[in-house]
Amino acid sequence: MNKPTLTFIGGGNMANSLIGGLIAKGYPADAITATDPLEANRQQLASTFGVQTSTDNMAAAAKAEVILLAVKPQVMKTVTETITGALGHRPLIISIAAGISMASLEQWLSADLPIVRCMPNTPSLVQTGAAGLFANGQVSDDQKQLTSDILNAVGTSCWLQTEAEIDAVTAVSGSGPAYYFLIMEIMQEIGEELGLSPEVSRQLTLQTALGAAKMAVSSDVDAAELRRRVSSPGGTTERAIEAFEAGNLKTLFREAMNSAVKRAAEMADELAN
Repeated sequence: MNKPTLTFIGGGNMANSLIGGLIAKGYPADAITATDPLEANRQQLASTFGVQTSTDNMAAAAKAEVILLAVKPQVMKTVTETITGALGHRPLIISIAAGISMASLEQWLSADLPIVRCMPNTPSLVQTGAAGLFANGQVSDDQKQLTSDILNAVGTSCWLQTEAEIDAVTAVSGSGPAYYFLIMEIMQEIGEELGLSPEVSRQLTLQTALGAAKMAVSSDVDAAELRRRVSSPGGTTERAIEAFEAGNLKTLFREAMNSAVKRAAEMADELAN
């Protein structure tokens, strides 16, 4: 069965990740086109994945059944204006630009087009991404499945019931990797203060983070229960958890994540103009 033709407008990191994931899962390279103004990006995509490349957004869009908008939010309006004349065949549009609302996409493209707004995250670059997806009323069930297949090539994706949930996704998984990086940074630093060498502290910190994540993913119980199982009464872990709770760690996380939600809403307003 023939695969739908895909065009990536923008050949940066996220496009590279998605194309790499799709190719690794057997998607035919000749069904994928990527456009980018930089010759170095085009050459890298062509040599690494064997996909077609171009500088002509409009021509590439005209032949695509699915168009993935993978450009920076600040240039999205300008980029969409270059392809509006090539969308008469009503391709599925998937936007993976943060902060661009569905209202803006429908205004710049057409409210009659099937459009999916996607909030991916940077671990997609290593095939372990998490993405939230929101579709307008023009997107069919088959197109939703196709969108899931594309995003699941680099991790996992979840469909949202309302667009407002995109901001929550931003706070949880969009910005979330940085929270874990910060925790790793702090643990490594304190490990050194406690006498470990930088190399040993880093190795133990990163492997512990990886192991904890793998346990949580594969477990049939939630994170709270896993934490309880590790925290033996009267032991070292329980003492550490008590210190976190005394310092109102949950309150601090709540404030931080709500700040991310607020900023996401502000960015959507700024980028709408």
